Amino acid sequence: MKLTVVGFWGGYPAVNSATSGYLVEHENFKLLIDCGSGVLAQLQNYIEVTELDAVILSHYHHDHVADIGPLQFARLISFYMGKSVTQLPIYGHQEDMQGFSTLDHKEYTKGIAYDPSKTLEVGPFKIEFLKTIHPVPCYAMKVSTDEGSFVYTADTSYQESFIPFTKGTDLLICECNLYAHQDGKAAGHMNSHDAAKVAQGAEVPQLLLTHLPHFGEVEQLVEEAATIYQGKIDLAHKGFSWESGKK
Repeated sequence: MKLTVVGFWGGYPAVNSATSGYLVEHENFKLLIDCGSGVLAQLQNYIEVTELDAVILSHYHHDHVADIGPLQFARLISFYMGKSVTQLPIYGHQEDMQGFSTLDHKEYTKGIAYDPSKTLEVGPFKIEFLKTIHPVPCYAMKVSTDEGSFVYTADTSYQESFIPFTKGTDLLICECNLYAHQDGKAAGHMNSHDAAKVAQGAEVPQLLLTHLPHFGEVEQLVEEAATIYQGKIDLAHKGFSWESGKK
């Protein structure tokens, strides 16, 4: 299983970059987790738009779904250009029906509701969900294959339940929108110490900090996390890749 960071900023994309978007590939199946602002442009550095097999969304804030519309138009235009275009499934929850209703687009994309209380199978991936603490309904995901697994927290403030949810996985992709001295509870976000506490408690071998802030020196987040978490820490960046089974 290979994961590529397509976008990693919180809120809005920095120059030549994107907000949340993660490409996961296994057995020639290509799954996009979240599709934020700028993701479609960045995604084409790695695959053709028509190569996507599925998309899954954590929630419907713009920095996680803004490029769903452009993705739908890209599928439509690709069809008119004579390319082979199948109907793309876009998985989302139905706790925000206004957001979910945008996922259907003619015969090019189809919104499919996932039940957060059940394990979802998408191609070779098994996906489990954990509701996060955020101003709108949002779900973290544990993505597993026969080769390994990772947890993507999506947007959330700290909660103890992340520790058992993450335990036994190979990678924690954790939102880190704030520095250690900042309290993200009201905004529904974690700081560097929060992320580190989850990683250390779950004894996960690797931590990837993402959903990064637009202020300060983001390298400081790694330094702060390292005061609590003793494993490998990476800062998300465009094109960062991880493969299960590789160190």
